[in-house]
Amino acid sequence: MPLVAHNDLPSFERLRGEGYRILSPERAKLQDIRALHIGFLNMMPDAALGATERQFFRLVGSSNPISQFYIHPFTLDEIPRGDKARAHIDTYYESLSSIMEMGLDALIITGANVTNPDLRQEVFWDPLCKVIEWADANVSSTLCSCLATHAVLLARHDIQRRGLDSKRWGVFEHEVVKKDHPLVRDTNTRVVVPHSRFNEITEEQLTEAGLHVLITGEEPGVQLAVSPDGFRTVFFQGHPEYDSISLMKEYKRDVGRFINGDLDHYPPMPKYYFDSHTKALFDEYEDRVHTALKGYLPPPIFPESLVNHRLPNTWHDSAEALVGNWIGMVYQITHRDRTRQFMDGIERNDPLGWLAGDVSRLT
Repeated sequence: MPLVAHNDLPSFERLRGEGYRILSPERAKLQDIRALHIGFLNMMPDAALGATERQFFRLVGSSNPISQFYIHPFTLDEIPRGDKARAHIDTYYESLSSIMEMGLDALIITGANVTNPDLRQEVFWDPLCKVIEWADANVSSTLCSCLATHAVLLARHDIQRRGLDSKRWGVFEHEVVKKDHPLVRDTNTRVVVPHSRFNEITEEQLTEAGLHVLITGEEPGVQLAVSPDGFRTVFFQGHPEYDSISLMKEYKRDVGRFINGDLDHYPPMPKYYFDSHTKALFDEYEDRVHTALKGYLPPPIFPESLVNHRLPNTWHDSAEALVGNWIGMVYQITHRDRTRQFMDGIERNDPLGWLAGDVSRLT
């Protein structure tokens, strides 16, 4: 489904350069195709703002070649921003008030950096709850990523996330456990997904609250779950939107924090991500870092240029299929008037009951 570059957001030109099909508004008007308007609430910190845009835009834009997508990025004013990020937001992002006035067919909410064990103490909590409440009454389906999943589950279902003994990160294998759900139809029964988090919400917590787990794994835990109605809120606990290099960049950041004294221990590598050659190279680099620090010498340069080409992406196809299914389902139930939540005759607590493969079997 081609993206429509309805403003001058630099990510559109970046994706066009990568070979993605990006339509101009003038070209889009010449096609007799129904457009979908998808909100994109970007709560990521400044350094990840643009990369997160592109990651999700890629998933949406490559999920299906037929429809047209207008993606409407916005953020929460309460999140502190530096001058550069604030200028980017002021120039290219839309306001929350305009989003609510114009309406959306679907909504994506990203993760965010947190500083408190209790998410209700975060600066974004109250404004995020406002968005959640509005989306519940006005948007056909909301897709939540990682931290957003934990926040929405707390706000809407009073499910408290649990701390992990250590950071869970890497590329993990999962199993599709509800194979008849339309979201996972025609996907592989085993999928891999990157994770990076210090907390989790368990399958037991979700099922006790009446939610449905669709994809999970013994080691990483739940990856995909849906709200009790089967579709109106979709929860990712991992990061299927990640680029091939995303975990490597995060590893580089953590190594830098150790070098600067912000971490007491040298960070572990992400699991099941690096091949044996890359692991050996980073083991050698760790030894050189320790030697340099002991000798009060400048640390060696992080060798990312030597490993970038050795980082395969084994998860994008399944992520693309899943997002394509999500968008296809939105397309079938959302009203042509984007200010209205569903087509006439669809019950808001059972939006998928009329589809073949009735998801009421899940309840």
